[in-house]
Amino acid sequence: MLSLLKTVRKFFGEAIVVTQEIDDIIDSPIVKQSIINNSDCKILLDQRKYINKFDQIQKMLGLNSQQKAQILSINLNNHPQRLYKEVWIDLGGTHSGVYATEVSYSEYLAYTTEEKEKLKLEQLTLEFDGDVELAIKALVEQRIQ
Repeated sequence: MLSLLKTVRKFFGEAIVVTQEIDDIIDSPIVKQSIINNSDCKILLDQRKYINKFDQIQKMLGLNSQQKAQILSINLNNHPQRLYKEVWIDLGGTHSGVYATEVSYSEYLAYTTEEKEKLKLEQLTLEFDGDVELAIKALVEQRIQ
């Protein structure tokens, strides 16, 4: 892993590591050091489920108290009428902040995992003979009216 990361950087490339479980990284000392020591950019999503482990995560990532507060504020005060989630981005330790990632309503409908909305889209798709695109357009049109 370390060799791969160093080789990619020599050729001005970017290696990206994505995981849903922070334990995938922190449970392996080799992986942890390879990834963290060679990562200039860090992107974290909502970490509230790791609140009890966050002191360990903070220490491992070398976060200061302001960065910790930023991360733990993610998605706490989102506007209920807007379709967005927040993400924390740190650029080489020189700049960090929380940013909203927002998609159009049609994109939201295409990728949502909310069961109620998926069922509504599936039902409408059946009414349009399996045409998901038409079903999404109809739901967008309903929302506008």
